[in-house]
Amino acid sequence: MKLNDIKENEDFYYNEQGYKVFTEKFHLKRGYCCKSGCRHCPYGYDKKTDTFIKKPK
Repeated sequence: MKLNDIKENEDFYYNEQGYKVFTEKFHLKRGYCCKSGCRHCPYGYDKKTDTFIKKPK
């Protein structure tokens, strides 16, 4: 996936503070967990415990 392939409102949106927030769809397209504790992580990564708490979809 190339950086030009991401689409606003499909792959990401801007939150109230102006930060770019990636969607679950984007994370699945990327294909792996970055272990950053993303809000919409489909892989179930928990940054506080550094573990995966659910299986990927």
